[in-house]
Amino acid sequence: QVQLVESGGGLVQAGGSLRLSCAASGSTFNAMGWYRQAPGHQRELVADISSGGSTIYVDSVKGRFAISRDNAKNTVYLQMNSLKPEDTAVYYCNARWRSAAGTANYWGQGTQVTVSS
Repeated sequence: QVQLVESGGGLVQAGGSLRLSCAASGSTFNAMGWYRQAPGHQRELVADISSGGSTIYVDSVKGRFAISRDNAKNTVYLQMNSLKPEDTAVYYCNARWRSAAGTANYWGQGTQVTVSS
């Protein structure tokens, strides 16, 4: 029913930039965001944005990353600037729909971001 298609990952040198995109099918979700998982670490929230436009970021990316969304296109973006090797991880797009039955989570397939020193 729901499909999330990600793009924009790749290899970049430290200090460079990438922009991730995630297009989701279906209705506008209550929240969309980006998570990442690096070897030896659990999956963590990187950035999240509500349908109303409020945002949150993990402390390590504040000032460097910016999340945005286009509700008409049901697409969420993550602009990543001043990338560091520590940002290397698989990045997953996430979409959530909240209802009385609970919160439904949908995930993209993941896209690799590798930052070389």
